[in-house]
Amino acid sequence: MKRALKLAENGRGHVNPNPMVGAVILKNGEIVGEGYHEYFGGNHAEVNALKMAGEKSAGADIYVTLEPCSHFGKTPPCALALVKAGVKRVIIAMKDPNPLVSGKGIEILKQNGIEVISGVLEKEALKLNEIFVKFITTRRPYVIMKTAATLDGKISTVTGESKWISSEASRKCVHYLRNSVMGIMVGIGTIIADDPLLTTRLEGEECKSPIAIILDSKLKMPLNSRILETLKDRKIIIGVTEKANKDKIKQLESMGVLIIKTPLKDEKVDLGYFMNRLGELNIDSILLEGGSTLNFSCIREKIVDKVMCFISPIMLGGEKAKTTVGGEGIKSLDQAVRISDIKLTNIEQDILIEGYIKEE
Repeated sequence: MKRALKLAENGRGHVNPNPMVGAVILKNGEIVGEGYHEYFGGNHAEVNALKMAGEKSAGADIYVTLEPCSHFGKTPPCALALVKAGVKRVIIAMKDPNPLVSGKGIEILKQNGIEVISGVLEKEALKLNEIFVKFITTRRPYVIMKTAATLDGKISTVTGESKWISSEASRKCVHYLRNSVMGIMVGIGTIIADDPLLTTRLEGEECKSPIAIILDSKLKMPLNSRILETLKDRKIIIGVTEKANKDKIKQLESMGVLIIKTPLKDEKVDLGYFMNRLGELNIDSILLEGGSTLNFSCIREKIVDKVMCFISPIMLGGEKAKTTVGGEGIKSLDQAVRISDIKLTNIEQDILIEGYIKEE
């Protein structure tokens, strides 16, 4: 199963909004077939493993990281493919979290006399597909808040200088993150201040840039922003409100930008409504690379699932220098946002702190 989980990881960034899945076929103590879900719309892991094993699949055991599917989607049901191949036993890491199909694949296997064992390395499988689990059960994107800060919590100097607080190795790690999610989200303040491209850049490696998602309640978006030049390679979505200029909306739509109009909430884009709309567009994951104000708004509205904070061993000071999370702030310690399941990683001189927003 460890081998199957490692194989599944190869699909990261290529299979969204599908889950990453790996499969290993074992017969007489020997691996005779293995595979993983390589790209969205392609063969599932079990099918790729069966193709490699061929006739050796009959009477074999298959280890698979997710319950074999039971429904017709872009490909036929894997549960039926396993039955047809004549496998003897199926060992599963985790059941399908989709409430509409969970357990049905297992039932098909059992009805056809195949022994099923589930829950093997389940915790590791759930971690691997945390994005898929959130999306398939809520139909809302999994949001990762990424920040880069100094040891004293600053994201820029008092004059606004921020390039570069984190190390080159940390920035490369962020580009791997961008390559693994479907969307990258910022506020209009970041667009105006930095004029970023928000693309994925990994030298010598195949990569894709995520959908650019911009929150811009009054549609202040400059029509000469560099990011608009990337429309030929990826989608751009802008969330606006009734305060947006209608003529400018038409201009941007004529360029190919998707405009999503939301109700006003605290004079800004309604983040909850916006997340629901993005979910309807099958956007399963978002890397939030916003400024301190947007970060606070996203945390307050409880749309953030995971936090990844790159800490650089420098200090800037300055009462007016921005911190990772700004906005109005939380007035009482007993209302503080708690982070759980903390993981620390050294990246050159930086420290990456990862954790999950603790549910109340």
